[in-house]
Amino acid sequence: MSGVEVVVHIVDDEEAVRNSIAFLLTSAGFAVRTHQSATDFMREASSIRTGCLVTDLRMPDMTGVELLRRLRDAGTLLPAIVITGHGDVQMAVEAMKSGALDFIEKPFSDEVLIESIRRAVNTAQIKHGNEATIEATRQRLGTLSEREMQVLNGVVSGEPNKTIAFDLGISPRTVEVYRAGLMSKMQAKNLAELVRMILSIESYKGDD
Repeated sequence: MSGVEVVVHIVDDEEAVRNSIAFLLTSAGFAVRTHQSATDFMREASSIRTGCLVTDLRMPDMTGVELLRRLRDAGTLLPAIVITGHGDVQMAVEAMKSGALDFIEKPFSDEVLIESIRRAVNTAQIKHGNEATIEATRQRLGTLSEREMQVLNGVVSGEPNKTIAFDLGISPRTVEVYRAGLMSKMQAKNLAELVRMILSIESYKGDD
């Protein structure tokens, strides 16, 4: 597997099931951690940055659907796969609506579970990469001066240099100097890339 290592978190109240899935996934090359209940998993969920989740649907402390809803409400929803028994399909669909990527009906083959886990891991890696890019953009944004931020806001709003200059009470040439400086600090190759950076931050805030 390429990219950042993603830990697969297995949540199931039955020890034999936890251990069986953990052995299968470890043998397939995945990094694995097991949790005996959804409550135990929730205690550390907020600190997980590069993980995906495999959870049983029916557990004594809370259902897999409840777990996903709590994770979503806490803003820490991970790429998740729900394991369900026959007759639980309606609940499994609810799990999908609550953010699960997939649900797998028992009994399932090793290949079906592993393939689903691979998709979840890939999703987690992409999510981590996006978060890292957003954080790097935010850090660069923090290096801009107040005047550079003012010019940036004008540029992203689509205003020409003359309008920005008039609004700020400076010359168009000075706007060009600030614009060149902020482009350098933001490491943007061109205007389109600069706009994409700012829009990505705003979009990410909206997702949160």
